[in-house]
Amino acid sequence: MKKIEAIIRLTRFEAVKKALKEHDITFFSYWDVRGTGVAREGHLYRGTQYDTSIIERRLISIIVRDENKSKTIETIIDAAKTGEIGDGRIFVSDVEETYRIRTGESGPETLYEK
Repeated sequence: MKKIEAIIRLTRFEAVKKALKEHDITFFSYWDVRGTGVAREGHLYRGTQYDTSIIERRLISIIVRDENKSKTIETIIDAAKTGEIGDGRIFVSDVEETYRIRTGESGPETLYEK
């Protein structure tokens, strides 16, 4: 099993969520996050535009079976990509075990209802 974490633009979140749902990836968690990077976002205040180094993004966390890893990554890239600096990053790590609290089951079958 793999844990896929994607940091994407807030403006692309709905498109990514819709694309994941279309590919039967319906369960994931997300958080609003802030960070710094190469991209700069301009803000308008009382008619004056200024630059800030704090960038607001959304972090999506998904646990998938190994066979769904590539499909999930490709779906996120296709939906989140604008072609500009600041589109985000995807991180993939191994998940050793999962458990379904309700039944006590363990393993990859706990990720989805039967």
